[in-house]
Amino acid sequence: MNLPLTRSVRRPLRAMVIALPLALSAAFATTAAHAEDAKHDLFITVQGIGNIVVAPDQAMISGGVISEAATAAEALAANSKALAGVVEKLKASGVAEKDMQTNGFSVQPKYTDYGKTDKAPVIDGYQVSNSISIKVRDMAKLGDLLDAMVASGSNAINGVSFIVSDADKRSDDARKAAVADARRKAELYAAAAGVKLGKVLSMSEGGAAVPQPMYRMAAMSAEAAPPMLSGEETLSASVTIVYELAN
Repeated sequence: MNLPLTRSVRRPLRAMVIALPLALSAAFATTAAHAEDAKHDLFITVQGIGNIVVAPDQAMISGGVISEAATAAEALAANSKALAGVVEKLKASGVAEKDMQTNGFSVQPKYTDYGKTDKAPVIDGYQVSNSISIKVRDMAKLGDLLDAMVASGSNAINGVSFIVSDADKRSDDARKAAVADARRKAELYAAAAGVKLGKVLSMSEGGAAVPQPMYRMAAMSAEAAPPMLSGEETLSASVTIVYELAN
């Protein structure tokens, strides 16, 4: 026996009939959204490396004067006089004052038989060391400047370094090579995996490696300018790129 539905019962049923399609529509939309998100879950991260070789166009000389005397004042006076002569010679050779900078100064006592006997060490004089760094903008003058330093009284040449003055700008070519290297690797992996390479999702630079000056010792002679070989420097850059993958 079918009983007639009252109005209070028909209203909830009507609401259920309306709500059901809406719920199904929301479920389908959520599923589609998840499917779309899943597409973006396919990606590959690669690192690219770029290197370029350039010739240094500047140099840095580190050297100075070491003086010894019975007293600290005498050692300092002798050192100051000798270094002033070196500086004047460099200026006369074309080095600008802005290209010379003090990079080390010390006054040290000297001891008699230090550590060789059981007796307390006795001060037997003083040593003053004063060193400067000289930027050489004309590489052709490097050997002559070293010779001039020694001839004018410098008895401590710590070394010579070679510099690429516009290294950061020149590194742009290394950065481009790094991006191309990353793209090449990504295409190779995608082809091997049977997928297609999509758009770039993110990119970050690993840092451009600018060569740091390395001091190279050279034998000094007051009679002739020593030969200086600047060689070449390698500028490097790295980049990490995330690519989207598509089936």
